[in-house]
Amino acid sequence: MNVTAAVVRGKSMPFAVEELELDDLRPGEVRVRMVATGVCHTDAIVRDQVYPTPLPAVLGHEGAGVVEAVGSAVTSVAPGDHVVLSAASCGVCAQCLSGKPMYCENAYDQCFGGRRPDGTTALSSNGEAVSSHFFGQSSFATYANVVERSVVKVPRDAPLEKLGPLGCGLQTGAGAVLNELRPEAGTSLVVFGAGAVGSAAVMAAKVAGCTTVVAVDLHDSRLELARRIGATHTINSGSTDVVSELKKITGGKGVDFVVDTTAVPGLLTQALDALAIRGTIVLVGAAAAGTTVPFEIGESLLKGWTFKTVIEGSSVPQVFIPHLVELWQQGRFPFDELVSTYELEAINEAFADSADGTTIKPVVVF
Repeated sequence: MNVTAAVVRGKSMPFAVEELELDDLRPGEVRVRMVATGVCHTDAIVRDQVYPTPLPAVLGHEGAGVVEAVGSAVTSVAPGDHVVLSAASCGVCAQCLSGKPMYCENAYDQCFGGRRPDGTTALSSNGEAVSSHFFGQSSFATYANVVERSVVKVPRDAPLEKLGPLGCGLQTGAGAVLNELRPEAGTSLVVFGAGAVGSAAVMAAKVAGCTTVVAVDLHDSRLELARRIGATHTINSGSTDVVSELKKITGGKGVDFVVDTTAVPGLLTQALDALAIRGTIVLVGAAAAGTTVPFEIGESLLKGWTFKTVIEGSSVPQVFIPHLVELWQQGRFPFDELVSTYELEAINEAFADSADGTTIKPVVVF
């Protein structure tokens, strides 16, 4: 069948909207008619080949849609089901079998390889192979053949045009707090970077009962929104000494928890300086290969602090994403306030608006 898709054909090139051919379903695949898909920073850095995938490629990894058909081996969903799409995992390695699919030992091939295990692609253009199955899905297309482990069934009364970002960015920020940090009520938490991932962390901190929730960003508009969705304090890092302000906010104790979405070494150093004794820093931001962060050993030793890197919020998507939908339905996770919608033909505008801070979470609606 023919599909309309946004294709990146070369490093850092704009997306081109093209007609492609989508091949037949394999036994373990689900055909999904896309209703919407989020635009994520990871799509941008793969477009720019910071994290490489074979080009040409259809990216997109925050899809939401309706199941059209299922392969013969699929058991978790049926035609007509509403689904959100998340990261792929192999299901057979030690990490997957122990309930940690986001740390799948075969994650690179599953999410970035651009091919099925047999080397084929689901997409082509006049006989030319086009990389598919990005994060198991390649959701920048009107239809996709998706691996079953990327598919998450959601309630039919939840709006699919808004749910896509739950599949990556929002589950990353919220999961870093709720699945990994698990802060006690009454504790303090600061989020560096108030984009989509950071905003999700802010909302999750409020859900968890943190009584001091600080958002740090360069954009005042993002900080204003952070206040509306749960931040008790905000800091513009371009005009304020972040460490001094955090010490002031916490009465000199420092913050209990940090979620860093930026992967900027200077900000991570500031986070360490502002950390309380026995505090924990979680890094969820992506950086270019070779990026390092120095820290002073003696003072760090006395703090007894913890540094963690977290992928996709350490989530099991089929469990965690429905929890986030339920929190949204209760008004406790208002992620829809982050979303601005774009047509597929305006996908490059969506990326530009995300990069310059105009839009916190662009969502392409089909």
